[in-house]
Amino acid sequence: MEEDIERVLVDEQVIHKRLDVMALEIRKDFPGEVLVVVVLMKGAFVFAADLLRRVPRMLEMECINVASYHGGTESSGVVSFLDHKLPDVKSRKVLVLDDILDTGRTLKAVVDRLYQEGASEVKTGVLLSKDKPHTDNIAADYVGFLIADEFVVGYGLDYQGRYRNLPYVGVLKAEAQ
Repeated sequence: MEEDIERVLVDEQVIHKRLDVMALEIRKDFPGEVLVVVVLMKGAFVFAADLLRRVPRMLEMECINVASYHGGTESSGVVSFLDHKLPDVKSRKVLVLDDILDTGRTLKAVVDRLYQEGASEVKTGVLLSKDKPHTDNIAADYVGFLIADEFVVGYGLDYQGRYRNLPYVGVLKAEAQ
């Protein structure tokens, strides 16, 4: 598995230091409120677990399955909500956590849907944001790392279901794709 990695982009120690900072920002922005956290599965589960342990406050956590890559190395342009029921967010403040902001289609679709469901405020956090234009100029409120437009795996991110368990973010070799 590690032989498929061209290079480590962000190592585990650096990720954990950045999560400490992101957690402080979230605590500052949501003082004393019960926050609904919506984690986009499966890619964001490692990031979300490590980040949320650093936010010592009352949280309600929900997970939803949303897909846009559909097994490929680029977004298909089609965002599929794989869960038919979304969490109850009516008049609630929501934090959406995703692994990577690439085209922006997935994050935009989820944010729009949560507002349609009655959320009073929706903020977003991503581990990685690609340095490129995003659909509808969407930007995450909390960003772990700005990266080049490369295909990355590890720390929850996968390629065809593999590499999620790597403790770092790495660039996948072209021949492994």
